[in-house]
Amino acid sequence: MININNKQDCCGCSACAQRCPKQCISMIEDDEGFLYPHVDTSNCIDCHLCEKVCPVINQGESRTPLNVYAANNPDDNIRKESSSGGIFTMLAENTIEQGGVVFGACWDDDWEVMHDYVKTKEEISKFRSSKYLQSKIGNNYKKAEQFLNEGKVVLFSGTPCQIAGLTKYLRKEYVNLLKVECVCHSVPSPGLWNRYLVQLIESQNRKRNEILAIKFRDKITGWKGYSCSIAYKDGVVSVENREKNLWMKGFLEGLYNRPSCSHCPAKGHSHADIVLGDLWGISELAPELDDDKGMCLVISNTTKGDKVLDSIGIVKKKYFTLEQVVEKNPAVLYCVDINKKRDIFFRKYKENPNLLKLINSMTSPSLDFKIKNIIHRIYHKFK
Repeated sequence: MININNKQDCCGCSACAQRCPKQCISMIEDDEGFLYPHVDTSNCIDCHLCEKVCPVINQGESRTPLNVYAANNPDDNIRKESSSGGIFTMLAENTIEQGGVVFGACWDDDWEVMHDYVKTKEEISKFRSSKYLQSKIGNNYKKAEQFLNEGKVVLFSGTPCQIAGLTKYLRKEYVNLLKVECVCHSVPSPGLWNRYLVQLIESQNRKRNEILAIKFRDKITGWKGYSCSIAYKDGVVSVENREKNLWMKGFLEGLYNRPSCSHCPAKGHSHADIVLGDLWGISELAPELDDDKGMCLVISNTTKGDKVLDSIGIVKKKYFTLEQVVEKNPAVLYCVDINKKRDIFFRKYKENPNLLKLINSMTSPSLDFKIKNIIHRIYHKFK
């Protein structure tokens, strides 16, 4: 049976829980707000399927991408609503046009992040824009498997560990499945986010049911200098620069990210057909393309991915080597380091759950934050 002795050994993909034939594995939130598998040993039949589908136990081999390039959606409105260049929307629309189903991460009614699926183009919009949280995957691997076995085209998007989890869960390749992975820095605590949001809206004299939209990557101040915003139903929009937004500061400094993110089971050996991310460093790599509206880094890992990208008419702006883009965006290949203050943070949080004050006291000033990012890129360049 699956047995988690070290929390670094579980990425929370839930493949084990969904594959268990006796449904004796439940994903339970720990005191840091992350989900981990718990086994009802009285029902376990020792089939070991949970271990066989675990992407941490069964890590893939390293792979070399077929192509790496820059691209963006020609529709500026979609590009504006997307975190980077809007290529995901083009892939999703192509899937829907074939009568297929698209899976991705979205907000639920309580402003927590969950996985879901859509069947219409109009619904794709809820998957746009980054959600800097670990989504609750639920039983969406099972749902995807059902659609695949019915012969439907399925696009499944998620973080590297979620795509690895899906791959191990399915235990075979499907010609009608397109796996799309987002470049992932790490995933912060969903449980902590819930507490953070409560305290934040209370500080603004608001209620959760007044929220209309939350964006971690609002381009109102541009793509490279994006802001974080909360729009309310009465038309008021609260906007903060990302370097001042407390949630983003704590997340990017690794104060409350999942322990396994420092030992990601999918970094460097992606299970996806296509990887999408931000083409950071565009002003140096391709200044002629830099309009600050967002540009996608597109990586095709398989011939299937290549063929789909060609079929949707993507204009490949410029090709790069993997090394070129990783130098500017280390998260493509490298795991984040554990913040040395992480244990102290959670200990203080348990003693005094004033989260806004705690994050503010334990994160770096804006200038220090910028310097750390520069050092991080230099470190991974020579690693």
